[in-house]
Amino acid sequence: MTVAQLAKELERPLDDVQEAMLYVKGADNIEPAFKLADLKIIQEIAKKLGAKTRVVATPEESNTDEQKERDVAPRPPAAPELLQPRPPVVTVMGHVDHGKTTLLDSLRGADVAAGEAGGITQHIGAFTVTLENGERVTFLDTPGHAAFSAMRARGAVATDIIVLVVAAEDGVMAQTREVIQLAKEAQVPIIVALNKIDKPEANIEKSKRELAQMGLALEERGGDVQVIPISALKGTNLQLLAEAVSTQATLMGLKADPTGLVEGIVVESKTDPRRGKLSTAIVSRGTLRKGSVLLSGLAHAKVRGLFDHNGQPLSEAPPGTPVEILGWRELPLAGDLILEVETEKKAHAVLKYREHESQQEKIESSSDEIRKKDEEHQAKYRAEREARRLAGRFRVRGGQRVKQVDENEGKPRVSVIIKGDVHGSVEAILDVLETYNSNESCRLDIVHYGVGNVTEGDLELAKAFDAIIYAFAVETPQLKAAKEVNIRSYNIIYRLIDDLKEQLSSKLPPVEIEEVLGEANVLQNFLINEGRKEVPVAGCRCTKGVLKKAQKFRLLRDGEVVYDGPLDSMRHLKNEVDTIKKDVECGLRFRDTKVLPQAGDILQCYTTKMEAQQTDWDPGF
Repeated sequence: MTVAQLAKELERPLDDVQEAMLYVKGADNIEPAFKLADLKIIQEIAKKLGAKTRVVATPEESNTDEQKERDVAPRPPAAPELLQPRPPVVTVMGHVDHGKTTLLDSLRGADVAAGEAGGITQHIGAFTVTLENGERVTFLDTPGHAAFSAMRARGAVATDIIVLVVAAEDGVMAQTREVIQLAKEAQVPIIVALNKIDKPEANIEKSKRELAQMGLALEERGGDVQVIPISALKGTNLQLLAEAVSTQATLMGLKADPTGLVEGIVVESKTDPRRGKLSTAIVSRGTLRKGSVLLSGLAHAKVRGLFDHNGQPLSEAPPGTPVEILGWRELPLAGDLILEVETEKKAHAVLKYREHESQQEKIESSSDEIRKKDEEHQAKYRAEREARRLAGRFRVRGGQRVKQVDENEGKPRVSVIIKGDVHGSVEAILDVLETYNSNESCRLDIVHYGVGNVTEGDLELAKAFDAIIYAFAVETPQLKAAKEVNIRSYNIIYRLIDDLKEQLSSKLPPVEIEEVLGEANVLQNFLINEGRKEVPVAGCRCTKGVLKKAQKFRLLRDGEVVYDGPLDSMRHLKNEVDTIKKDVECGLRFRDTKVLPQAGDILQCYTTKMEAQQTDWDPGF
């Protein structure tokens, strides 16, 4: 540093520093602009002036351009000469149980459907199939169940071609319509596979008619949608379907740039107890290798391993390849874009920026709610203040303070913790729980949700909130603590929902239900002497069921209730009896003697009992 700089740092006049330099060995030049190169001399001068020195790193100069380059975005489209053909990404979609997984099994000669819970798919699976002509095709298997609409929408975005599986005996169903709608929105070509043609009840023409009604221009009617009748189970016409996919892909001329930074889409993400956080992704640009630094939303990864759908390690993943990526620090969200960055330092900077941005968005979105609540509070406060003023200020002061009661206090509630194997499953379960609308009768609280096995933290939470843990296709701990907590494991979504409905129903208070035992017509009204009083007696004939003296009675006149209560006496001829059967006449005396029965009135004998309530929640499947 120069002599002038030293004086400034020491906060002393320049003359003092120059004077001190005369007593320091080696500090010969005392010009203000002279650079002192030796650290020891500088320390010695400072010592002479009674100051202590400390050596620190040079400060990093902050750059204003960094603000602009905080976030990363996909690169602009590549030059045509860099593009190379890539395998098409084909998503298999259709209604639940129409045979999507079986079709894929037949195509790749494996058996996945048998290994799935209840034979229904609840994840997106991605894998590559090599056709007989040597071409490679990437297939995505999506669930057809009503609960997984978000997952299907993601499958439609990441894909080039949709194979719509329709069972020939069912025809077009709810999810079939949804897929056609998704394909139109995303402008993705459809190939229809009419499955289960080996079944005797298959009706190919009816299915084709229904598809045409949905607005699909079928090839045989002059359109461009191919319809291929197949049997996934027997393997009929699978070659034709493969050729149709291959032809469609060739027509589309699918190409990608295998160089530069990687881009891709997260298809699914999960936590593996042995391998940690994993995500299934499809590479759309660049070639993914070990050691790459990836970003996806608020998650980042340094790739430790790449695996194909069979769990075999891969050295690299070119565009169009489905790959399982090992090495995520946080779980990426399914459907998010994956971008590669040059260094981990850059990744951390981008993450910091993105987190800051998301928090800002959160603050902005919640500020409206806060303002609304504040306005409500102010209005309430003003109304109360006005009421106080009108009542005279001092009259209100006395009296006890009313304890503030939470509106939800005393209501039954079911608290749940959801843990799922992959992000998509958890999302689907939460989407179903969103449809719950009976919070008036029983509250449904979601305490926590996440991906991965049930942890001790979840058990602690469940104890604190008296919550049920629903473990969806994940392992549950065999701990002592787990014995005190209600953990329920399921691997089929609608069984989980059925169980939750039972839990909700069990919390509802029982309702009183009436059961009519018998009816009688009043034929005549008698007055008989009881001591000195005259009391009315209804002469009746039982027309339906039985009349029991011990139960309650209701007297109806022109549909209106005149009396509702017990009997004092029930007589047949002159004898007091307990029951009267159908078509038997009797005399009935009510406890309330002011009630005067009339001929033509109807009497009902009924009993009440308590019955358990069922929740009226309908999740839609």
